[in-house]
Formats: sequence, structure tokens, C-alpha cells
Amino acid sequence: MAESFKDKRVVFPSGKQKAFLESINQKLTVEAMARASNRSERAIRDWRREKFSMSLTAVRALSARTRIPIPKDVLIRDAYAHIAKASRMGATATIKKYGCIPRNEKHRKEQWRFWWESTGKFKKNSILESKSVHRPKKSIELAEFIGIMMGDGGISEYQIVVTLHHVDDLEYAAFVTKLIKKLFKIQPKIYHSPKNSVNDIVVSRKELVHYLHELGLPIGNKVKQQFDIPEWIKYNEKFAIACLRGLIDTDGCIFVHRYKMKGKLYTYKKLSFASASKPLRQSVHNLLHKAGFHPRIAGTNIRLYRIEDMRRYFSLIGSHNPKHLRRYESTVE
Repeated sequence: MAESFKDKRVVFPSGKQKAFLESINQKLTVEAMARASNRSERAIRDWRREKFSMSLTAVRALSARTRIPIPKDVLIRDAYAHIAKASRMGATATIKKYGCIPRNEKHRKEQWRFWWESTGKFKKNSILESKSVHRPKKSIELAEFIGIMMGDGGISEYQIVVTLHHVDDLEYAAFVTKLIKKLFKIQPKIYHSPKNSVNDIVVSRKELVHYLHELGLPIGNKVKQQFDIPEWIKYNEKFAIACLRGLIDTDGCIFVHRYKMKGKLYTYKKLSFASASKPLRQSVHNLLHKAGFHPRIAGTNIRLYRIEDMRRYFSLIGSHNPKHLRRYESTVE
């Protein structure tokens, strides 16, 4: 269920949101936490990584369900308070520059359109000229990058962005940055957003957008477009494995599955991949099955439950994301 526009956000001190959810997790499974807060399992895991702040409704629901108190040093903020702040800053800057807020916006636009049609569009401007970009041949590395973009990437008309957690994925961000530089001969920019707990790896190059779109990546909201793995990847076994690695390194996770049988508690490491795109989920399921795994579809998730599948996954497909490797190799909690 989508969060309400009016739902306030809870801002925990650094590390305390993770600690709060780990305490909840001692009493509830991730699935139960998702049901109690009326959110997806993906949202629970993102909150636990402190990728995003939690909604006040969800915090209260989880606290009430488990009787674990909400920390006293949290802050409650409006969901879109930052927008109002940005608006005030913009208005202040405009008044400082012009002495007032321009009122005749229609006239201003008409004047600008007249200038553009008569003069502006005929002037040479290096800013408006598209810069060339290296177009690598289809390869294992390019297929893995396509998987990364389908996972935590996004494409607008003029730039590409890969958004990763600023702590958990810090080492992986270095890998992605090097991969972009190697493939496209471009040094990406990295922008740190402490409030959102992420690093954005950005390349502003229109020609790169066009090239990736030609390879099968959608421009704009990829979920609304129900995107899928490009055909040139699906029908090449090595490309498919590389693409799966990129997808699961970004939108996958390793979790502990616990269950009781005859009074004995069993714990095993499992793998889960989540996507809101039905065609993509089906393709991931099909490719894993074709590679000899036994995937199961659970809502918006594709999961590997068998111990032998987990061993084979890290042997055959592997991971370039150190957090997944550490999670898999760590002792079961």
C-alpha cells in the first residue's frame, strides 16, 4: 500500500533506526513486519539499512505490535517539509536578485520564446551540443551493467543515475564507478545525500542515454513501463548470468530463514530478489530455472530456498557486492 501524502516521517539518530528494526525482528519475521506496517518486505529491508526514513504510522504499528518503545530522541517531520524549505530559499534568492517575485510570468515566457525563435536557437553553444560517448560492444561487463541499471539505476532524458546506500554499498559503489569508466570512458560524478543515506553515481550525457535506450533500457519510470531484460541478454547464457548478477547485487538480498520442526529451530541463509515489474520477475525466474536453480515466486519476490541452490548461486553467478558476500559467509545468527 502506498504511503499517505500526509503521513509524517520519523527521523532516528544515525544507527538507531536499524537498531529499532532489529529489535522488532527478534519478535517478528520480515514478512510479519511488512504485514503489521502495511508495507512491502522490500520497504522493511530498506528501512533496516537506513536507506529511507520510516513513516510515523509504520513506526507506531510495529511498536504497538511488539511493545517495543519508540526511542525518545527521534524527530517527527512532515513528509515533504524539505520542499517547503526549498521553496522559501528559492523565493529569498529571487527577491535578493530582482527585488521582488516576478508576477507577469506569461509575458516573460513570451519574450523568451521570441528571443529563442529569432536569435537563441541559431547561436552556437557548447552547453547545448551533445558530447560523444564510447559505445562498447555487447559483452559480459555490459550485460552486468544493464542489470545494475535495471536494479538501482534510473534514466532521464539527459542523464543516468545509480543510487546506492552510502554505507552498506560503499565498496560496491566503487566497483560500479570503475565499471562505468571502463565501459564508456567517462568518469561519473558521485553525489552524497546524507538525509537520504545514499550516494548517487551520475553521468550527464545525452548520447549515453540514447545508447542505453537502444540496448533496451527504458527512459523514465521503468516500473510503470513494466520493463524487462533485453532480448540480446536473455538468449546468451553468459550475458544472462552477468545480468542476473547485476540485478541481484542491487535489488537482491541475503536473509536468514528460520523455522521450527518438532521443537527444534532451524536457520538457513536464503536469497531474495524483488521487483514491481511482472515481466522482469518472470524473466529472472525463467533464467534461474534454466540455469538449474529452483526459484519460487512469492508476491513481488523471487527466492532461492535450497541450501544447494545458495552454494551454486555464489559459485556460478557470484557477486561483486561485498555486503552480499559477507552476509552469505557470516555465521547464521
